[in-house]
Amino acid sequence: MQQRKLPNIPRCLLWLLFLLHPLALWILFFPIGVSDQLTCKRLERGYTTCQQEQVKFYGSQSTVSQTFRVRGAIVEEEVRRDGEGNSRTFYVYALDRLTDSTRRRPMTVHATFAPLLIVNPFSNTLANRLFSTHPATEDRIEALKSFESELKQTAFGMKKSKSNLTRRALLSGVIALLAIAFAYVPIPGLTQTVTVVSGTELQEVLPALKTKFEQDNPSIKLDLRFQGSQDVVNNYIDEKNDFTPAVLIPANAEALTELDERWRSQNSSDPFYDAPRPIAKTVLVGVAWSDRGNVLFPNGQFDWNRLEQVLQKGNWQAIGGSGDWGSFDLGITDPTRSNSGQLTMGLWAQSKARETLNVSTLNDPAIQPLFDLVKRSVYSPPRSTDILLQEFITRGPNDADVATVYESIALHRWQESSTTQGKPYQIYYINPTVETVSTAAIVRRDVGSGTAKAARQFLDFLTQPAQQELFVQYGFRPIINSIDLRSVPSSPWSQDIPGVEVNLPNVIPPPDRTTLSEIVRLWQRAS
Repeated sequence: MQQRKLPNIPRCLLWLLFLLHPLALWILFFPIGVSDQLTCKRLERGYTTCQQEQVKFYGSQSTVSQTFRVRGAIVEEEVRRDGEGNSRTFYVYALDRLTDSTRRRPMTVHATFAPLLIVNPFSNTLANRLFSTHPATEDRIEALKSFESELKQTAFGMKKSKSNLTRRALLSGVIALLAIAFAYVPIPGLTQTVTVVSGTELQEVLPALKTKFEQDNPSIKLDLRFQGSQDVVNNYIDEKNDFTPAVLIPANAEALTELDERWRSQNSSDPFYDAPRPIAKTVLVGVAWSDRGNVLFPNGQFDWNRLEQVLQKGNWQAIGGSGDWGSFDLGITDPTRSNSGQLTMGLWAQSKARETLNVSTLNDPAIQPLFDLVKRSVYSPPRSTDILLQEFITRGPNDADVATVYESIALHRWQESSTTQGKPYQIYYINPTVETVSTAAIVRRDVGSGTAKAARQFLDFLTQPAQQELFVQYGFRPIINSIDLRSVPSSPWSQDIPGVEVNLPNVIPPPDRTTLSEIVRLWQRAS
């Protein structure tokens, strides 16, 4: 059994606890209702007797220390008048008088005795000032005044009035009660954050839907994360995410079936709150720059055999292309991390074996060499389909000639290819192809009922007709069959994109979980 995590705490409550924890520390280390009272009385010259009393819990308990004496502390001001009538404390007055006396009648003592005297005994000549062992009297008087002021504040300023302590106690109590209330009592209207982990094929459309959903539902915030579809499953099962997913939307339902099987092999509970729900559809297609496509597919139809031939020869000139085109470069995603890479190798293997795709087909002796050839020919396959197409567009002809991607991404980024390379790529429909349905599920692990309820609102929102039309604008086929692809405003099916088709060729079911696992195994064994 895998280790269970603590129940999920709404993020808003965690923020409240974070903001209030300094107050909790203050209450812990500076207990409320505590005061110190220091009473001092001068008994004789140079000595002061003091007694400290500590009062706790607003006077209900007190501790009195033993009486102690302090020597040299000025705690009671003794006032004298100087010759001009100015008020001076006793020690300032005495220091001033001694200095004035030695200036009028300098003492005749040896210089080695000077440090033993209170003031400088010699005359105030320049030489005596340079080698004097005593600070200037003016500086000493200022220091005494400052010391007296600080000592008075320390000795007598600690006494607090009972009313101030009461107010402080009430304030501390109210803060403590509010902290407890915020931590444990559900407060209506607080914002729920729903973390959605989706395959990268939805990376363009979900942010637009997020903005619209949050406007309609201000109490719910969406945190969108994007991964390859296989990574969505692996990272969740292996707990590799540094966040808590609430909704998973891989590229197909088979990925969630795999997650369900792997979860139940380790746990006795259901991994999902509800049955997974379809969100949007797309199919696997090929894309190629038009001049390369005309040479590779002269009849305008995607051909796996032709693709294998050019991979074996390694360059365009061998199949009738220009010598300037150099080597042939194919782009697919990593089958161990991405659904489109798995579908590519599955359809290719089915075409070569001329049989229905299953585990038996993949065990045909001709299939493993095909995997070896493709793996050697594809340098560093990306982890997701959207990254693959972005690299395809950026690199352009000679560095990226042909790729297999989802129709939705190919339609959405078609205009970008024209802008970046000065000419668009062409779309080729694979026959047969596989329809992949982005499917959403609300997971249970560390997801509370409040977050699950907010997640249901989001999934309901995605399946409404208005949002399904937005999916169409981003190149997806809707799950509502009554929506006409061409009639939706800004639909890519009405923009004369080269090769685009409304009606799909032969569509076969996606491979089952066992077949997909065998595809991954063959790719890992390929060399």
